[in-house]
Amino acid sequence: MIALVALAAAAKPPEVVSFATADGGRVFADRYGDGSGSGVVLAHGAIFDKGSWRELAERLAERGHRVLAIDFRGYGQSVAPAKDDRFEDVLAAVRYLHDAGVARGDVVGASIGGGAAAEAAARPGPVRSRGSSCLAPPAIAHPDRLRVPTLLVSSRDEPAAARLREDFAKVPEPKRVLVLPGSAHAQHVFGTEQGAALTAAVVDFLAE
Repeated sequence: MIALVALAAAAKPPEVVSFATADGGRVFADRYGDGSGSGVVLAHGAIFDKGSWRELAERLAERGHRVLAIDFRGYGQSVAPAKDDRFEDVLAAVRYLHDAGVARGDVVGASIGGGAAAEAAARPGPVRSRGSSCLAPPAIAHPDRLRVPTLLVSSRDEPAAARLREDFAKVPEPKRVLVLPGSAHAQHVFGTEQGAALTAAVVDFLAE
């Protein structure tokens, strides 16, 4: 009976929440967990959406994090006037966590989500992430401005690997770089034999 109750609790669907962005948009997100000590924003890649993070989100929630898996503007029900200002969606999610009483907010972003996470962390202001995990982001405009602990991840043989290494070299400490075997890009890594290593690296980074 105890095992059945635990299984039912694990299968509980996330709560859908929404919040405004600073530029007049509205972001919809799946919220997992009720932890108040640490929050995590999950920002998806171009062909994914908020639902693609469910496995990682549930694992993080089990470890006491309050997790927001967001839909970027133009995905699902999320809307905003400027299509490419995705960093505003990330900042709005971090602000939502702060307003809910969460002590710190980290961001895990993949591909375009990694770029948005990096840009959000580089911008000055009272609302910013405390740490960022960027999974194979596009070109980072100002990697030298990332003043938060940063985990940067890429696959060794993906097409943008050389450019990613150049960007990573410009990111200030504290940082950690993880280069995985293979050529899978960003969230696609979770579906390969390197998926467990990537999940462990993200979980460990957020626990520090």
